[in-house]
Amino acid sequence: MKKSLIPILSCLALISVSCGTRTQKADYMVVAYVSGYRNFDFSKIDASSLTHINYAFANIIDGEVRFGSEAIDNTEMNADDIRALAALKKVNPELKVLVSVGGWGWSGNFSDAALTDSSRNRFAASAAQFVRDYGLDGIDLDWEYPNHPGAGNTYRPEDVHNFTLMLESVRKHIDSLAASEGRKEKYLLTIATGASELYAENTELGPLSQYLDFINIMTYDFHNGNTPQTGHHANLWLSSWDAPDGDATDRAVELHLKAGVPPEKLNIGIPFYGRVWRGVEPVNNGLYREAATTGAGIPYTEVLKALADPAFTRYFDSSAVSPFLWNERDSVFISYEDPGSIAARMEYVRKKGIGGVMFWEYTEDVDGMLLRAITEGLKAR
Repeated sequence: MKKSLIPILSCLALISVSCGTRTQKADYMVVAYVSGYRNFDFSKIDASSLTHINYAFANIIDGEVRFGSEAIDNTEMNADDIRALAALKKVNPELKVLVSVGGWGWSGNFSDAALTDSSRNRFAASAAQFVRDYGLDGIDLDWEYPNHPGAGNTYRPEDVHNFTLMLESVRKHIDSLAASEGRKEKYLLTIATGASELYAENTELGPLSQYLDFINIMTYDFHNGNTPQTGHHANLWLSSWDAPDGDATDRAVELHLKAGVPPEKLNIGIPFYGRVWRGVEPVNNGLYREAATTGAGIPYTEVLKALADPAFTRYFDSSAVSPFLWNERDSVFISYEDPGSIAARMEYVRKKGIGGVMFWEYTEDVDGMLLRAITEGLKAR
């Protein structure tokens, strides 16, 4: 591998946040999204390093939360997966297992389900029944996105307030379920949120947060599969090459805080995958340049292969606190995060006093290297 031409500064020295620091690792949430369509042996999950698992995904069918007969990558989500994840509590009795509803591909029916009192009540009752039937600890709603088409979904302006009403209804139903069972712990209700100003403008983040136990902010895909310009896809701060209104993890956190979400209810998102652009203009080592392709997602194994390839050079954008790879010969640019940049984000979490971290997606990690960076970074100093 070629030696980086940009000095790789100590990530931790780049964090400057004027908030209180918690000192106990146990205070922080570590939420793993685990897909049901990756043919992964769930018994190999390092449950001792996690506080929550969100199983992805359940769908909305006829206005109700169901697994149904649809599949992702020719794999059906199923109850056997939930049982396998619940078995991890033998390793970590404090682990909470939730199901995540929706996601990019299955958010098409959220708007209809949230539309009326009757449809919201039906959805919420089915969510509580789903939790009960599968022995879950709660439910996570991943609506991508209210009042926005996302992947070609139905959407309407009423989504903005209806989402709040939907969450209120789900909270009532799962609390009622817990009471009827004499359950000591309440069932959890969480959501995944967008990281942009557009998302904040089309939701009632402050009011809806009262019904939630925590929020997982999707602080990744800033430059993505719709973006013909290269750039970081999960930068902590705005890059010096970014526009003033660009996206960054810190900006997303501030949007949520400004909307009235308590900091302890916020988890920042970490991607366990990279994004690659090809046919990139050979200027500035490919950073923030036009490309012939958009930023396709690539597994972390492919990132590591590129790191080991002498054709790629690793650079570090100290303003964004993110590494990137540039192959000048083939005009290929890769955005990704690594243990060093993840450690910087954990320092941010500690100093900012926010709830913790979530990541997409567990099965993408290689030998646990990225999860270790998270757990080590959250340890008391």
